[in-house]
Amino acid sequence: MPTRTSRIIGGLVIVFAAAFPVFLYDRLVAREVLRRQRAAPALSEAIDVYHAAFYAATQRTLPMFWLGLPTIQNPNDVWVTQELISRLKPDFIVETGTWHGGSAVIWAMVQDQVNPTGRVITIDVKKFVDETKLPPIWQKKVDFVLGSSTDPKVVADVARRVGKGRTMILLDSDHRAHHVLAEMRAYAQLVSVGSYLIVQDTDVNGHPVLPGWGPGPMEATTEFLRSDPRFEVDRSQERLMFTMHPGGYLRRVR
Repeated sequence: MPTRTSRIIGGLVIVFAAAFPVFLYDRLVAREVLRRQRAAPALSEAIDVYHAAFYAATQRTLPMFWLGLPTIQNPNDVWVTQELISRLKPDFIVETGTWHGGSAVIWAMVQDQVNPTGRVITIDVKKFVDETKLPPIWQKKVDFVLGSSTDPKVVADVARRVGKGRTMILLDSDHRAHHVLAEMRAYAQLVSVGSYLIVQDTDVNGHPVLPGWGPGPMEATTEFLRSDPRFEVDRSQERLMFTMHPGGYLRRVR
């Protein structure tokens, strides 16, 4: 007859034999999870890898098209910008860097739905647009200004057109730091409180693409924010993770 002690020991052996594989499995799974976490790149690193790959791919396949019009815009940033236009309903959207007019047409189409009397003012040093290929919204809502965006006469003309209207500014012309900074200082006063000054392509010069570019929009933005407390970076506009304007969505707060 087995003693009480031997029965207890036998029971413990059975319990241990049943539980040990589960314990071992959990330990192995936990170890594998930790290994994969250590091996996997941080989210920011993964985004940068995708960012660089996307940028390289689009440079080989440019231009992209909106209603047949050549345009160079990251779809994520187009989505975020149309959200801002829809929410803010600006009377004026001022864009520097027209090229073939594709982005101006995008902004105008969105604006037309939320503020039918609003206008898009787009500026370029050269007229690349072919008006025979532009959709009707161009004639209806877009004003093209020929000249340098930093020319005092152009700045004054835009200021006159805008007046005291609710205004959003998008900077997408010459991406050298000194030019972008001059644009920011020239047009910041036109941005309505609560609206945005969007500095595009802050990703160049190694943020994370084109590391050899030299000082560009990111450096201009950093310098601008040091001396103008009216604006703050709104990181919530980067919530789609991949943006070509990191740190470039500036909201006027005062």
